[in-house]
This record gives sequence, structure tokens and C-alpha cells, in this order.
Amino acid sequence: MPNTRGPVRVAIVNDYELVVAGVAALLQPFSDRVEVVELDSQVPVLSDVDVVLYDSFGQVQGDQIDVEEILGRSGAKLAVFSWNVQPDLVQRSLENGASAYLSKAVGAEQLVELLERVRDGEVVTPDETSPEEAGSFGRWPGEELGLSQRESEVLALITQGLSNDEIGKHAYIGINTVKTYIRTLYRKIGVTRRSQAVAFGIDHGFRPDQVRHADGRTQRER
Repeated sequence: MPNTRGPVRVAIVNDYELVVAGVAALLQPFSDRVEVVELDSQVPVLSDVDVVLYDSFGQVQGDQIDVEEILGRSGAKLAVFSWNVQPDLVQRSLENGASAYLSKAVGAEQLVELLERVRDGEVVTPDETSPEEAGSFGRWPGEELGLSQRESEVLALITQGLSNDEIGKHAYIGINTVKTYIRTLYRKIGVTRRSQAVAFGIDHGFRPDQVRHADGRTQRER
């Protein structure tokens, strides 16, 4: 049955401009079905949209998400977009006010279909996909340096000043996993100390941005 409701109006939210722009670029070929009307980094959504897609890279998760602050005055449904798909994290996100939880293991066309289902009122959750099976959708800081999305996320949180324990709680991963990511990313970027990692992160785009792209206008603050 053809869709008579028009494209899903979407705002993409993450603290890193590169991340939101990467997701938007992958959705662009499906502009007849999804209209990306706003890209936000560290600012609440203002536009009239159907779905706010909250990319969890470097962000708080689960019941730590401030759904009301993210949605602003949009009246939209919030869909969390994450490689972290543990059932308890998904459940905590939904109980906290998210309308859907989408896995980054999906491809662009499947994401479009899921956004349509969220717009139509369905509570969408991931299939049984472990974190290690989830894909690396879009772009992220450090991609060009050979860092995986998860290594980059840990470096982003280090650059934000979080301790190992805080990173584990923030990214919903165990402390030993945090330490493993730190060892591998330190080796890749050629540092041995945390202060060096922070300096590297500041110099290579791992500080959060504050910017909004909407209606052809860009508002930026660093």
C-alpha cells in the first residue's frame, strides 16, 4: 500500500557535527521517504519534526537521557540510535521516554523503514543483536585515523574529562572493556598518558560541537 503521509520529518541529534552529518548523508538518497530538516549538536530541537533520531555516540544513555530537553518544543517521538543494544539498556531507554530504540547494525534503507514505523506510532526495538555484531553506521571523529567507532567514543569521553568508571557508566560497557579500548586507541594514536590523549582529542575534533543546521541556516558556537 503506498505511503500517503509524505516523508518522515527527522531531526538528527548528537554532540558531534561530523556524526549527525554522516547519518544525514546516508539518508539523503531516500529523500522521498525521509526529510532531514534539522541537525543539532548540544542544542534542543526547534523544528516541527516527526522523529528525533538520537545518535548515542559519546552521549549519555538509558535513563540518563534527558528526553524533554532533547525534544524541546518539537512534539516529536525520540528514537535512540546505538550500537549498544543490551535488553536492559533498551528497556531503561523506553521507560525513560524514548519511543523507539534502533540498532546501528541496520543499513540505510532499513533505517528509513524503521523511522517510518516510529512515525506511525510503532514501538520499535532491536532484534537480538549483541554489541559486537552491531555495525558502524555513518561517520565519527577519528575514523580517518583508523579508530573504530567504539575506540573513538572512548577517546571522545576521555577528551570530555570522564574517568574510566564514568566512561563505563556513560557508554554502558564494563570497566575491563573500557581499559581494552584505551590500550588499543592509545597505540593507534601514539600516546601513553591520559593527558596526551586529551591533548590529542582536543586537536583532532573530539570536543563536542554546538551547532544547529535548520532551514538552510547554520548556528554555531564552540
